[in-house]
Amino acid sequence: MQFKQFINGEWVDASNGGTWDVINPATEEVIEIVSFGNRDDARAAVEAAENAFPEWSGKTAYERAAILKKAADLIWGQLDELAAITTRESGKPFREAKGEWYQAGEIFEWFAEEGKRAYGRIIPSRNPHNRLMTIKQPIGVVGVITAWNFPIYNQSRAVAAALAAGCSVVTRPSEYTPMTAMVMVNLLEEAGIPAGVINLINGEPESMGQELLDNKAVRKVHFTGSTRVGHILMEGASRTFTRLSLELGGNAPVLILPDANIEVAAKTAVSAKFYNAGQMCTSPQRFIVHSGVANEFVDLVSQRMSALVVGNGMEKDTRVGPLINQTQLERLESLVADTQAEVVLGGERPVGHDKGYFYSPTLLTNVDPASRIYNEEIFGPVLPVTTFDDLDEAIDRANQTDYGLMAYVWTNDLNVAIRAYEKLEFGMVGVNEWFPQAVEAPFPGWKSSGTGMELGSEGLDEYLETKLIAIGGLR
Repeated sequence: MQFKQFINGEWVDASNGGTWDVINPATEEVIEIVSFGNRDDARAAVEAAENAFPEWSGKTAYERAAILKKAADLIWGQLDELAAITTRESGKPFREAKGEWYQAGEIFEWFAEEGKRAYGRIIPSRNPHNRLMTIKQPIGVVGVITAWNFPIYNQSRAVAAALAAGCSVVTRPSEYTPMTAMVMVNLLEEAGIPAGVINLINGEPESMGQELLDNKAVRKVHFTGSTRVGHILMEGASRTFTRLSLELGGNAPVLILPDANIEVAAKTAVSAKFYNAGQMCTSPQRFIVHSGVANEFVDLVSQRMSALVVGNGMEKDTRVGPLINQTQLERLESLVADTQAEVVLGGERPVGHDKGYFYSPTLLTNVDPASRIYNEEIFGPVLPVTTFDDLDEAIDRANQTDYGLMAYVWTNDLNVAIRAYEKLEFGMVGVNEWFPQAVEAPFPGWKSSGTGMELGSEGLDEYLETKLIAIGGLR
């Protein structure tokens, strides 16, 4: 595996000679030194992608699909090796990294097939002497910028869709987890992707991002990350008319109704909340539990949380890994310290972990709805609980956020479920389900949680332009 930048089919160092130390967040040790460039590298990558676009877009969907399908097969053939790389640089438990890579293979396979269905349509004309039709064509060069929390899932759902549509790509992964994306590009190269079609840059976030926004050859930028950076990209795109798709932050409410199976809800809530140490934009965050079952729910959650093993993701029994870096750890400590609540479990760094960015799984009750931890995205292993008595009150409280990505409802009453999911102002709602996302289904965000779609047929459309063809003068 090469751990450098990949520009125009070549693995290259940064043009300025810069490097970046990739740190294992479980040990704070340097595991790899990778290239770390600047805007010049981004410009060279865009030029390579622009030059490669005509040939790649001119290939049939079946030719492109063969390469993407081979990449999927290469992924599935070495899951353990790939997962180990991702665990070392992200800290997540090995089983989670392996599952993430498996899903990346599914994403490449899905878009390999979905690219064959970029259909146009025939439109009946009012004029008998005219014919109207639409066709779909790839948008052009696409810039991809992704976050560190799911280093292959975030990459694959944008890169696979863009490549399947016939676009060429310049991707910039997070500098905290660049190796996983570099592995993905190694596999695409092995699968036979032509030079210049996929380019990977690693370096200065601001200068590289500005090049992707300002360069007229880049027709679209896909971004996965914070809402703050999303706002910056929207302001920049307004100057250049660069199309954007943004998958931003979340503050997911969880409504636990009294008729729900509380034992199942509590057991599975712990698995969902502490997946990837809570570092998910879709992570269940604000647990709004009916007062009649709140004590039972908290007791069951507490029992389950007490059994969670915190540690290095490469250790077999680990269920909760470290946070990604010191900055995230200190931010989480600040959030908990500022919260007016009862600390049932955790609330501190775990004993016995002198190295690594670990934080104990934390359970808070009687959380003040005005507190930061209730209103900001937590992005860590903290489960806060508040109570409610009236469903409409709970829905109103759930909607009192600028975010609109994911919400959860636990109930066995179909009427209540429908009433809740129709009123919740979120792009995705899981009813008795913690992981409603699927490769074949769209991933939409409302409000400040983003714009555009990922995955499903909608995810392919994000990288296609619609062209109307009108033929007149027919007899």
